[in-house]
Amino acid sequence: MTKMNTIFFRMFMPNIAAPKIPEGEKVDFDDIHRKRQEKDLSELQSLIEAHFIQRKKDEEELIALVNRIEKRRAERAEQQRIRAEKEKERQARLAEEKERRELEEQRKKLDEDVKKKKALSNMTHQYGGIQQKMEGRKGAKKQTEREKKRKILADRRKPLNIDHLSEDKLKEKANEMWQWMMELEAEKFDLSEKLKRQKYDCQRTWQGQGGRQAEVNMQNSRVYQEFRRLNLKCHLKTFSSHSKPLYCLTIHVAHINTIKRSFVVLSLFLLFFFTHLVQ
Repeated sequence: MTKMNTIFFRMFMPNIAAPKIPEGEKVDFDDIHRKRQEKDLSELQSLIEAHFIQRKKDEEELIALVNRIEKRRAERAEQQRIRAEKEKERQARLAEEKERRELEEQRKKLDEDVKKKKALSNMTHQYGGIQQKMEGRKGAKKQTEREKKRKILADRRKPLNIDHLSEDKLKEKANEMWQWMMELEAEKFDLSEKLKRQKYDCQRTWQGQGGRQAEVNMQNSRVYQEFRRLNLKCHLKTFSSHSKPLYCLTIHVAHINTIKRSFVVLSLFLLFFFTHLVQ
């Protein structure tokens, strides 16, 4: 390999002559070497000084950068603290507003409940006062009749346990009371009609047996039953419109035609409209 390198070097490299040493004056190689070392040393010292100057600059820039970073970090922490305080104040304000609204709603609800209970209590007292007045007016009757009537009323009277009921339950209770009152009114109407018929029968009995037989036939006829039912409906309609009921009852009755001594009811429609007891 060494031979080949030498041959290759000789083929491509030109012939360079060795430098000639001047004759006469002797060359001091030590002095040349010393001067070169001094020059290299001075260059090295210059490089070292430049390096330290640049390093000092870099350190100053690094310190300034660290100071800026710390300052920016402190500013960011202060901004986050202020933002957190504002958010905390906003949340506290929202919670206070929510609590105030809830208290206001509870107060309104309690006021409405008190008003409803007071209205129902007034209705109960008014109903009880009417019953007492009716009992006082009929105090001349026998003791047994009064006791019998009180027993019947006690059985019919339903206790009003409404203090613990909600709004929907109160509406259901009011609807139940209204239906019960309509049933009582219908029963009252039947009894009054029965009393009228009995009085009329007594009068006809004094006049003769023929009139009595005619009245019995009329009671058993379909026409009489139809007129009695329509009379009851009209009576309930009048009672509903004049007694300020809880719900309005509207009844539409069609005309009744006479065909071959009998009445045919063409149409009868009943429509209920329900409204709230207390708005």
